[in-house]
Amino acid sequence: MRKNSRSTGHIRPVKITPDFCPAATGSVLFELGATRVICAATASGVVPSHAESRGWGWVTGEYTMLPYSTSPRTRRDQFRKDGRAVEIQRLLGRALRSAVDLPRLKEWCITVDCDVLEAYGGTRSASITGGYIAMKRAVKRMLDDGLLEENPIVDAVAAVSLGIVDGELMLDLDYNEDSRAEVDMNVVMDGSFRLVEIQGSAERRSFSKERLDEMLALAQTGIEELLEIQKAY
Repeated sequence: MRKNSRSTGHIRPVKITPDFCPAATGSVLFELGATRVICAATASGVVPSHAESRGWGWVTGEYTMLPYSTSPRTRRDQFRKDGRAVEIQRLLGRALRSAVDLPRLKEWCITVDCDVLEAYGGTRSASITGGYIAMKRAVKRMLDDGLLEENPIVDAVAAVSLGIVDGELMLDLDYNEDSRAEVDMNVVMDGSFRLVEIQGSAERRSFSKERLDEMLALAQTGIEELLEIQKAY
């Protein structure tokens, strides 16, 4: 049993506050336990040249850990993002685009900003799961306003972290668990539980293919719960 009597196979409590950023086209405050991320999707008529040449729209992501999201303080990105932030925002963009038929977006670009207010483990998976909700709300508003003729979202997408801690497989690692994990993994799946991306590494010791299969099965149980939560928003 873990902190707050949470079993090894359960995710932390999820809380979602919709329309958290009124100026964005769609937004939520996504809370996963003590981890809190603002996810705001904004639509614009400026798309990258590679998409414009095909007549496609585009979806991209931005990820930032605000200075006060960690202790000690995280340095603010003033001139260029650190390598970890760049890697996560690329993951965010890839994950969200997997749920979208880009030709249906036509001339629109949706930028999903994920700003971490409080980092207590699982910020990238929280950003993907909350970012999808923000994007879905933005698309609904665009459809209601007549900016889109058809819904470009063709699937859902959600993500969860997990790992092996003290020899035990655990879902949705918090900061204390993640910092001492023997194996650390992030899994992204679509609404049919097909894999979008797997990021995993042996932090202290290697692991077998059989153990990997166990981790993917456990990840699916957490993603199934997250997908159900997403449907309400």
